[in-house]
Parts: sequence; structure tokens; C-alpha cells
Amino acid sequence: MFFHDRRLQYNAKPARPDPVYAKKLQELLGGQWGEITVALQYLFQGWNARVPGKYRDMLLDTGTEELAHIEMLATMIARLLEGAPVAQEEAARNPVIAAVLGDMNPQHVIVSGLGPQVADSVGYPWNGRYVTASGNLLADFRYNLTAESQGRLQAVRLYNMTDDPGVRDMLAFLIARDTMHQNQWLAAIAELEADGLEKTPVPSAFPPHLEHRQFSYQFWNLSAGNESAQGRWARGPSPDGRGQFQYVANPAPLAPPPEPPPVPNPRVYDTVPGRPAAPPGRSMPPGPPIRPSGL
Repeated sequence: MFFHDRRLQYNAKPARPDPVYAKKLQELLGGQWGEITVALQYLFQGWNARVPGKYRDMLLDTGTEELAHIEMLATMIARLLEGAPVAQEEAARNPVIAAVLGDMNPQHVIVSGLGPQVADSVGYPWNGRYVTASGNLLADFRYNLTAESQGRLQAVRLYNMTDDPGVRDMLAFLIARDTMHQNQWLAAIAELEADGLEKTPVPSAFPPHLEHRQFSYQFWNLSAGNESAQGRWARGPSPDGRGQFQYVANPAPLAPPPEPPPVPNPRVYDTVPGRPAAPPGRSMPPGPPIRPSGL
């Protein structure tokens, strides 16, 4: 059950309208790394979690908080769009205003009636493919850390794109919560491993003897230069404690060139050896009908 409190989690009121900035702010709302994505991501991870207790509860807590961030951004975008139709009417008479508003999202007027959209800053609709909820908590928590890192990066860039004190005040709050959530996912990753529920590599329950272990800790130098040999990943014990890194300076292919696939049914009309092209003005006789395999 969800319960909505009409009060906002934090302030979302600009000092003045700015329809051009409203377009930019859509990225934090409906972009790949925006609040819609992380809200649904954490909620679905929580609903998918097979482990009761602290991990599931933490996911649902955080996903619900992100719903509040959606509401804050939606409110801010709507307030930034106040007065936009009047400004557009002025733009018809004033070329300077027209030049400024040329970067406004016209769908904010035409489609959403001066309201926010479920889309990013270039109008691309939010996509459920952005959500990752695999059922493996270690894999998901690592992805959550990436999502919060990308989200905070975009928020601080947007902070520097405005001097509006009200917008900056809201962004400063969201940036602080991103700081918390990055640390939260790092702590959750460490605790999940300490509890013995998952280890590196993910998934840790896959039997190691089923992979080709001779390749499990090799770093292959596959581009010009050998500076990569200086990294931690090129020597010493691996972080999972199961092997030693090995730097392969000149890796060689491990298999011969593949043979061409078998000649298909003639009705597919692939180019194959030994089949002449039809002379001009003539067609080749049809082959046998294509039948789905197994029928």
C-alpha cells in the first residue's frame, strides 16, 4: 500500500519561470538515469527480492523516497513553465525573445499543457528497459551504485547551468540524497558479501569448475600500447581471492577461422558458391518450398 502526503519531501519552487531550463530538467525526471528509473528500479528489486528482512525493506524504503523526488521535479518543471504561452506570444513580436525560447520544448505547451512529461531532455519517452531488477542482489546493488553516480553527475551539471536560487536549493537537496545513496549501495554491497549471501564474481553460486579457469584471471592486451600492464588488474591476487592476475602481452586467437555455414534452402536466395546468377530478363526456377524445421 502506498500513502500520498500532499506535502513535498523538500522545496521545489523556482525564483522565476524559465521554460528553457524546464526542458533541461526533464533529464533528471525521465532520462535513463533519472528519478523515474531509480524509483521503479528499487521498487521492482524489492518486490523481486527472495531475501526477507533488511535488504528488501531497504530497497522499498529507497524506491518510495525516489517517488517523492519524481513529484519534486514534476512540480519544479511545472512552475518553471508558468507564463510560457504569454512569452511565446511576445516572441512572435520580439525576435530576441524568440531566439531565447527557440530552445524550449514545444511539447511542454502542445502536449502536456505546461506540465512535465515522462520523457528526457530531448523528448525521448521514458523506457522501461532502463530498469534493472535481476533477482541477484549483488548484481543489482552494483548497478544501483552506477545509477546514483550517473544521476548525481547530471544533477551537479544542471546545478551549474542555472543561477536560480530556488532551483539550486532543490538540486542541492537531491545531490545530497545522491551522496547518501551512493554510500548506501557501497555499504549494502559490503554487507551482502559479509553476510555470505553473494560473493564476487556474480553469480557466486555457479560452480567454478564449469568455467575454463585458465582464462579466469588473464588480462589481454588487445590494443596498441602496453600501459594497461601498470594497473592493479594486471598482477597480484584477484579481489575475489581465488586467483592471481596474469598480463598477457600478446594474446593469440584460440580457434581457427570459422567454416562458411551450410548452403541454405534455395528459396532463401543467399549467394552461395556454384550457383549462377539468372541471365538478364530471366528468373531462376523456384526451389522447393521453405518449411519450418520440425513440421
